[in-house]
Amino acid sequence: MSDDEEAPLVKKTRIFYGSLEEKERERLGREASGSGKDSVKAGIEAGNINISSGESLELEERVTERQSEVLADFERRKRARQITVSTDDAEVKACLRALREPITLFGEGPAERRERLRNILSVVGPDALKKSKKDDEKSKRSQEECQQTWYHEGPTTLKEARLWLARYSLPRAVKRLEDARAHREIPESTRTVRTQELHKTLRNLNNFCSQIGDDRPISFCQFSPNSKMLVTASWSGLCKLWNVPDCTLVRTLRGHNTHVGAICFHPQATLTLEDSDVNMASCAADGSVKLWSLDSDVPVADIEGHSMRVARVAWHPSGRFLGTTCYDNSWRLWDLEAQEEILHQEGHSKGVHDMQFHPDGSLAATGGLDSFGRIWDLRTGRCVMFLEGHLKEIYSIDFSPNGQGVDPPGLVSPEDAGGPRGKAHRHLLLRPHLQALDVRMRRGGMTTRRNRMTFYVTFYFYGNT
Repeated sequence: MSDDEEAPLVKKTRIFYGSLEEKERERLGREASGSGKDSVKAGIEAGNINISSGESLELEERVTERQSEVLADFERRKRARQITVSTDDAEVKACLRALREPITLFGEGPAERRERLRNILSVVGPDALKKSKKDDEKSKRSQEECQQTWYHEGPTTLKEARLWLARYSLPRAVKRLEDARAHREIPESTRTVRTQELHKTLRNLNNFCSQIGDDRPISFCQFSPNSKMLVTASWSGLCKLWNVPDCTLVRTLRGHNTHVGAICFHPQATLTLEDSDVNMASCAADGSVKLWSLDSDVPVADIEGHSMRVARVAWHPSGRFLGTTCYDNSWRLWDLEAQEEILHQEGHSKGVHDMQFHPDGSLAATGGLDSFGRIWDLRTGRCVMFLEGHLKEIYSIDFSPNGQGVDPPGLVSPEDAGGPRGKAHRHLLLRPHLQALDVRMRRGGMTTRRNRMTFYVTFYFYGNT
């Protein structure tokens, strides 16, 4: 070992004198006299306890959550084993549908589906399925109640009007049936010859005159009962009176601010009514209905009560009542003598576009945007016939002039302007070159999508019955 190297230090031993028992007593005394916190502090200061400041681990709570989850899973499995599930796969699917769960999953078989239902019931409880079944039964009962026919008590004016309609229509029905029996007594050969002559005349039917009626499309036109005047309605909001057959403008009726759906003559207008009386009625897309006279260009009165578009108005053959169709899925009957609404009739699932009264005055026919037609008995308020066959909306409907039924050429839909298809529809049709807005089975004109009205010398439709 060289001199430069230092000699290793020799550790000196400490020698304690006295008994260790006394030292132990002193230590125990210090621990007894100090608190637990002091002992912890002392341990921390001595370096025997290492605790970082502000950080702690709640191990007991985490262990408790895991234990609770495991216990809940065990309880759920126990409940699942006790739940009875049907082995019928269709019933299992129905139960899943009632619980608003997928009735099947990809690659799932009946056994797996049944087990999935059991697991779902173990979570939501078996009462959930019973509750859903009760809700379904309740909804079914409510739907059945909605489909049932119900009646409510109407006003006294409606009862009086129905009695009046019965007294008015029954004599006219008797007269119509007598005419039908007399027509039946005519020999078949004679009727065939008359029909052939009529068809020959109609084949020579041609355009008599054409007149531009407005700047906007003409939506409706009708001849007066004496066939000397024509009234037109336009999308411009104007209604116009024309002389026939020279087609000169008589008067422009101003009162509507939007599209006019229709304007109709009173059954006795230009015959027995004075020019100052109510001779016409019109309706518009804003729900307004106005009454007009022949000697003024402003409306005589307004009928209020519609909240949506009024597509058509129609006079009852007696002239006492006025019918209106509305896009709120209903049609209404107004008593002009009592000056009030006596009937607000629902029945269509969509807006009602057109209506017409039977020549006897006993029935009313309505056509709606739901592609169905209905025949209503005004004397009882019941729907006595349901007309189906159209695939799209019905824009026009009319009764046969002889009163024997609803003539199909009066039923106009977008896909067929001349009438619906069917074996019973054996009537001569006049089909314009554009889509017709309105077709009527009486002497009148046909309006097209052009701003032009077309008059025909004779505008009748006859059936070869």
